[in-house]
Amino acid sequence: MRVLVAGSSGLIGTALVADLRHAGHEVLRLVRRAPAAPDERGWDPPAGRIDGGTFDGVDAVVNLNGAGIGDRPWSGARKQQLRDSRTVPTDVLATAVAEHGVPALLNASGINAYGDTGSRVVDESAPIGSGFLAELCRDWEAATAPAAAGGARVVLMRSAAVLSPAGGLLGRLRPLFSLMLGARLGTGRQAFPWISLDDEVGAMRFLVEHADVTGPVNLAGPEPATNAQFTAALAEVLHRPAPLAVPAFALRAVLGQMAEEMVLTGPFAVPAVLEEHGYQFRHRTVTDALSAAVGS
Repeated sequence: MRVLVAGSSGLIGTALVADLRHAGHEVLRLVRRAPAAPDERGWDPPAGRIDGGTFDGVDAVVNLNGAGIGDRPWSGARKQQLRDSRTVPTDVLATAVAEHGVPALLNASGINAYGDTGSRVVDESAPIGSGFLAELCRDWEAATAPAAAGGARVVLMRSAAVLSPAGGLLGRLRPLFSLMLGARLGTGRQAFPWISLDDEVGAMRFLVEHADVTGPVNLAGPEPATNAQFTAALAEVLHRPAPLAVPAFALRAVLGQMAEEMVLTGPFAVPAVLEEHGYQFRHRTVTDALSAAVGS
């Protein structure tokens, strides 16, 4: 297949491009600068411009655009930037997919679309939740509407936190655990949705290749974990104790709303659609995923 990837330079995008090519697919990459390689195509999302010929022969578009959710505090301006960095590129791509008759659009989204589910386990049949992150995901996914209206297969990839050997969440946590500063957060009973990098890109390639899958798809490990279980597993694989606990009030004081929605609450979400369609997870537990990441 010929696959066009937007957001190909990030942690997930880089791994996905390599995985797709290893599987024999041709990959084109959308870049916001002047193209400098044969596989690059230029675009300017705020201006709604994409280089001519970009969609010639393309079988699927994968959109991974979006500013980092946890990179900075959520000021009003930052919230708007998080929204615009998702909805604007998605609308431009969805419109182009419809105009050029591309068969499929696979669009990134987040597992926090479900909001805080308490101890309740949810799958893709659950409704969108409440809170800033859930509303952000709702608007992000809604921006794919032009592609669906044009007859394209639209997949909404609701991703959990990706456990990668380099960078990402583990890139921030490993130094703390190495200094014996690993700690559970709040009560530790809240959900910690996770997925290994191998399964993140493996599931995305699976969705590119399986034309019978459409709609929301949870990209999350099949065995949900709590924050305390994640903390204990990471301490175990790093051979470091993690006896500390950071109280909820301290996290709220430092991180504000980000603490409430990203750290102290979350959805116990399971990947029902992937499993129903036969995707085989390489890492079924958070300990398996962390062992693979740390070993790498």
